[in-house]
Amino acid sequence: MNTISKDELKKDIDNNEAHVVEVLSEDDYNQEHIKDAIHIPLEKIATEARNRFNEDDKIVVYCTDKECTASPTAAKKLESSGFKNVFHYKGGKKEWKAAELPME
Repeated sequence: MNTISKDELKKDIDNNEAHVVEVLSEDDYNQEHIKDAIHIPLEKIATEARNRFNEDDKIVVYCTDKECTASPTAAKKLESSGFKNVFHYKGGKKEWKAAELPME
């Protein structure tokens, strides 16, 4: 599974080079999320991604932090569904917010 650092993700967001997806619950997403991220809950990731993205699109999934298992699970589901450019941002919302990067 590919991973992406905070700095690489910030660059991708700034350059509009990746689809950033939070895979937590709708309540978690609505409370606060990485700026410009979209919400697709883990249980719908494969089917929703098929409707929104092309197989070659860069997709970055994240959840809360390094201990959270939702985003690595989502990345595996996307890869097994045929997506070729999937990344897991391990630091999640906690690392992003701690770095004072843009949140919504």
